[in-house]
Amino acid sequence: MKIGLHYANFTHPDWESTLEDRLTESVRVADQGGISLVTVMDHWFQMENLGGPSEPMLEGYTTLGYLAGITEQVRLSLLVTGTTYRYPGLLAKTVTTVDRLSRGRAMLGIGAAWYDREHLGLGVPFPSMSERFERLEETLQICRQMRSEDDGPYAGQHYRLEETVCVPPPVRGRVPVLIGGSGERKTLRLVAQYADACNLFGETAEVLAHKLDVLRGHCDAVGRDYDEIEKTVIGAGTASGAESRDEFLRRMEEYAALGVELVTLVPTGDDPVAWTHDLVENVAPALADL
Repeated sequence: MKIGLHYANFTHPDWESTLEDRLTESVRVADQGGISLVTVMDHWFQMENLGGPSEPMLEGYTTLGYLAGITEQVRLSLLVTGTTYRYPGLLAKTVTTVDRLSRGRAMLGIGAAWYDREHLGLGVPFPSMSERFERLEETLQICRQMRSEDDGPYAGQHYRLEETVCVPPPVRGRVPVLIGGSGERKTLRLVAQYADACNLFGETAEVLAHKLDVLRGHCDAVGRDYDEIEKTVIGAGTASGAESRDEFLRRMEEYAALGVELVTLVPTGDDPVAWTHDLVENVAPALADL
């Protein structure tokens, strides 16, 4: 099993003067220590459960562009882009730019968006949930077309593009797509139809087994090979939290038996650099054997 590092919290002691250094060093440790994926959030305001808008938050794609320049191996993505945050054509161009500058290490992590406060706070339209999912599907279609040989128009219900041009193209001809969320009727259907990877919440093995069965059913319905899709999980905790390291590893064994290939962990405590060192030295080797 592989590990992802999700750098979600910038509020550490003296963050006003150390935020950039802590982020830089944590990600360098992850890159040199064999972590498979580094992600940051796509938010303008910090989430309420991490302190809300008064706490620091960096813009996601600017951050990925910076991380592309200081890393060599790790994949880079937002977890996840909100479909309402950017026009789809501009999003495809932005992600492709990160891919070029990272020499082919970008992923497009995307979802339907949910944080209404930051939309209202900064004057960005926040449509209904049903419309957000409609826009998400059109965004996925546009991004797919912009990485193809078809640079002609796209006409959808919400977006109309006259030219789907994206030059230079992604390094490997395409940027892999990860769709975040566990919704059974819409989200997992979109995973089956458009994504290279899913990202589910780290719940019990029984809940994950059910979600993956739902995904398999959607794959069957659209004629997709279920095994083509990388199964990833976020929010699974760490051995430094409430559960012991042995309990954490037992839970990861259950995940691996279900076909989960990557677990993304969020640094905890006041020192993300030390946390990341512990991750690569003590957790990653044990998970690599699963």
